[in-house]
Amino acid sequence: MGDLRDLYQEVIFDHYKRPRNFQKMAGADCCADGHNPLCGDQITVYLKVRDGVIEDVTFEGTGCAISTASASLMTEVLKGRTTAEAEHMFDGFHTMVTQPDPEAHPELGKLEVLSGVREFPARVKCATLCWHTLNAALHKQSSVTTE
Repeated sequence: MGDLRDLYQEVIFDHYKRPRNFQKMAGADCCADGHNPLCGDQITVYLKVRDGVIEDVTFEGTGCAISTASASLMTEVLKGRTTAEAEHMFDGFHTMVTQPDPEAHPELGKLEVLSGVREFPARVKCATLCWHTLNAALHKQSSVTTE
């Protein structure tokens, strides 16, 4: 188990140091700002959605390693997914990081590296901030907070 935990930590650190899709999106269809007052994380999520499919998703902002890595990983897995799939993934991700023995969510793929966050309840808001912000953007809300 220690080797797997080390691998997960390496992936999280890599996405923190070199976040994917970290940029403001010109011509976004929708965007939302998210804030986690507990940790100070601030994020903006941008989306291009065509016919119910997420064509592109990017983010920008400042945050801790968990928050940044979660947003980076989220943007990678959401491209090409429907908005309904994205909402289902949000539910699965939230369950994974909050439940002690979550049911399997194979559609989460590499997001599983964040499953260990559930052992640190104070960090759950860091990991889910980007997802709450994505959800706000999908529902045309301009901002969201984890409080």
